[in-house]
Amino acid sequence: MTAFGKLIRTTAFRLTLVYLFLFALFAASLLGYFAWNTRRLITEQITSNVNEEFSELDATYARRGLRGLVYDIENRALRPGANLYLVTTPTGQALAGNVAALGNGVMGTTGWSETIYHRLDEPQNKRPHRALVRVSELTNGFRLLIGRDLEERRRIFGIVAKAAQWSLLIVIVLGLGGGIFVARRVLRRIDAMTGTTRRIMEGDLSERLPVGRSGDELDRLADNLNAMLARIETLMNGLKEVSDNIAHDLKTPLTRLRNRAEEALAASGSGADYRQALERTIVLHGDGLDSALLKEAGIARADAILTVTDDDKTNLLAAVRAKAEGCPFAIALINDPTLVPLMEPLGIDAYINPRATTVSSILRHIRHGRVRAVYSIGDAEAEVIEAEVLS
Repeated sequence: MTAFGKLIRTTAFRLTLVYLFLFALFAASLLGYFAWNTRRLITEQITSNVNEEFSELDATYARRGLRGLVYDIENRALRPGANLYLVTTPTGQALAGNVAALGNGVMGTTGWSETIYHRLDEPQNKRPHRALVRVSELTNGFRLLIGRDLEERRRIFGIVAKAAQWSLLIVIVLGLGGGIFVARRVLRRIDAMTGTTRRIMEGDLSERLPVGRSGDELDRLADNLNAMLARIETLMNGLKEVSDNIAHDLKTPLTRLRNRAEEALAASGSGADYRQALERTIVLHGDGLDSALLKEAGIARADAILTVTDDDKTNLLAAVRAKAEGCPFAIALINDPTLVPLMEPLGIDAYINPRATTVSSILRHIRHGRVRAVYSIGDAEAEVIEAEVLS
């Protein structure tokens, strides 16, 4: 997987995309509301301006009649940036104003409407404009149109729409840039932690996860994991020490058996001397759960059996099998304390806890003389002392 592929698959980058989408949606909604509100305010201004002029011209028509109305409209139409004015006869003929053409049916209905139009001073081939107009019917069937060009509203709306587009583009670019920055920073720290954990899995328990200065959630996680690793390292060192003690304590009797056999073979003597030495030296190789092997070892004549393999379950089963073959006393090496309650139901007489081997080592040095080894059985309920009887 490429670096960019790993980057876009990180949780930090995906969360950034989610927040970016929500923020862009909020920004678009806000700008849309602003554009709609701006359009509404401009429309209200146009409506207010047209209604005000309509009241003035209606009053002029009431005081001075049609001639005064036409005269006033002609003057207003000459002003810079003037509104749209048009007075028509009952037959639709234009009497005064600055409008050359309108959309179809505009003068046929009264009230407000949006329409296209051309001014009198513009060429007819020019693109038509749009305007918001109000048409009212005067006495004697005459009609009066007053309106305002919507170019200003369109221009302001276009400015807002373009600003919204650029704003969304900037938000997206900054959001993606920020997401990539955050994701790369998090990914760099995760990769450092991954490398450390791989070295730990390879057996180096002295490794520790890197901790930054920010004190964020990754630093807190690294602190907790480092504390856990320190505890595990301490326990593993203790277990190694216990295992070394067990190996030493178990090696001693086997070494003596080997030395005894070698001395018997090396010493000059009769066949009876060899037989007597070898009868006291028994080495069997096989499965401790095999009944035939146990019978060959004379388990029924033995005073006790001690099962000391690396597997607690094997020790339990071997002790049970020996008891079934007639051994009166069985002792099992148990590392897992949760298996201790099974001793009594299975008929196992005692167990050895490796944690007590350090006690054995201490007692062996305290009890001077010919004591070769001391073993604590159960929860220090009994001790087995290996001593040499002097003649």
